[in-house]
Amino acid sequence: MLQPYAARDEDSRGRLYPEEPSRFRDCFQRDRDRIIHSSAFRRLKHKTQVFIEHEGDYFRTRLTHSIEVAQVARSIAGALGLNIDLAEAVALAHDLGHPPFGHTGEDALAALMEPYGGFDHNAQAIRIVTSLERHYADFDGLNLTWETLEGIAKHNGPVVGEVPYALAQFNAVYDLELHTHASIEAQVAALADDVAYNSHDLHDGLRAELFSTEELSELPLLDSCFAAVDKKYPGLNLYKRRHVALRRFFGILVDDVVTQAKGRLAELQPLTADDIRLAGRPMVRFSDEIWEQLKVTREFLFHRMYRAPDVVKMRRKVTKAVEGLFPFFMAHPAELPKQWRKEVDEVQSETELARIVSDYISGMTDRFALQEWKRLKKLR
Repeated sequence: MLQPYAARDEDSRGRLYPEEPSRFRDCFQRDRDRIIHSSAFRRLKHKTQVFIEHEGDYFRTRLTHSIEVAQVARSIAGALGLNIDLAEAVALAHDLGHPPFGHTGEDALAALMEPYGGFDHNAQAIRIVTSLERHYADFDGLNLTWETLEGIAKHNGPVVGEVPYALAQFNAVYDLELHTHASIEAQVAALADDVAYNSHDLHDGLRAELFSTEELSELPLLDSCFAAVDKKYPGLNLYKRRHVALRRFFGILVDDVVTQAKGRLAELQPLTADDIRLAGRPMVRFSDEIWEQLKVTREFLFHRMYRAPDVVKMRRKVTKAVEGLFPFFMAHPAELPKQWRKEVDEVQSETELARIVSDYISGMTDRFALQEWKRLKKLR
């Protein structure tokens, strides 16, 4: 049973290009399936989360991260009586626009694209699902529903100020009401992202030996998790101890999000999905207490993991790769693959060419980007 403010298949605002409905899937299930079968989703397997994709078989990639986010989103949406399929679709698509090498690659590409309108991974995700995926006869993109597109564009909140060009171009054709909050399902996907990466980055940092279990056990919130495990399972071996404690940490975050959302919804008493969009504040968030404790953990991860010497060393290497690839293709667009040549032949400005080059580079996997940079250096 869905709550009155949950998204419903029959109330969807539809698709930009009308299609016959599926005989056995609702519109949001169909969106989810199209995302899973997209080329961009498959490429997430070889795109980094924190570590470069090929550095270790056990570290998260963008693909495993997206699957974990979708699982969390389904759990929270189910607990709140929301549309699980829409929450899952937004969660699975939320990282499609990330370039190779995670935020390092995005920073490098954004700097290179600054003269041409910039680069933003959320806007790029919209560009992918509305234009760059080209597997259907009747349209470019995946022709997702308005609600899924809105969730991808606005899951982190209203888009204010200067709108990234990739998002602005599509929004001029299909208004996503960027000034409002997204559906509550999209808000769930955004918090599921926070829950997932705050948990799994601790796992990956431990596996990479960037910090110790003892150091984690002294952090706010985590200290009580370890204490509870030690009380219930005295003498538990180190490996199991940290996994059980981190599972408790994960559970506390999910429980806090659900509890806070229920309280905010009870206060607002929305009757429709649009009541959520027009509420002026998010309905899904952490409590102030948990958020303050999480900020300490995030600061710890920033210094001990995201800026660890070995990670920083690799950041420099991959930044050079992106900084090398972009000007090379700008100067030698004929080196782009055949399927990009027609667009290159039709460009009428340097900006149009830069955006094609940006689309190509941002779609690369980590290993392919490094291989291409190694190959192209020989051609210089």
